[in-house]
Amino acid sequence: MKVFEDYFSELQADMVAICLEYVEEKADDIFIYCSYEPTIYVFDFFYKINGSVIHKHQLNEISNLQYDVSSERQKAALKIGNENLKLIHKKCKEFNRDMPTEIKLHYDVKKNSLRANYKYELIYTNEEELMPDDIFDNWFEEVKEGNLNN
Repeated sequence: MKVFEDYFSELQADMVAICLEYVEEKADDIFIYCSYEPTIYVFDFFYKINGSVIHKHQLNEISNLQYDVSSERQKAALKIGNENLKLIHKKCKEFNRDMPTEIKLHYDVKKNSLRANYKYELIYTNEEELMPDDIFDNWFEEVKEGNLNN
């Protein structure tokens, strides 16, 4: 019988799989940002490839390969990730668990290792100037500057 952690792990693994498929499995690291604060679900991701930290739409700027980075493909990946986030929320309710307000996943492709960081307090709902995109962009910049601890 499946327990909560099984569902939680499977959904996170599916998020990683979506991002890995998007980059045709040619990334060194994948960084996935998920956020849920009442009524808002956010899912986004970026990569580290050959030492460069880049957004998903920039793949063709650092590679000889030609990736499909069309807005349709980006929207499709984001939609699937968002659906997984909603399923995590559904499982949290079903198993009477707290839903994280923030999930930061770092997947090291070569080591096949996933690290996760969870927060449970509201981050941007109570801040007039702060939006989920700001938090995602800040994390992107931290990783780009070499701070992989988040």
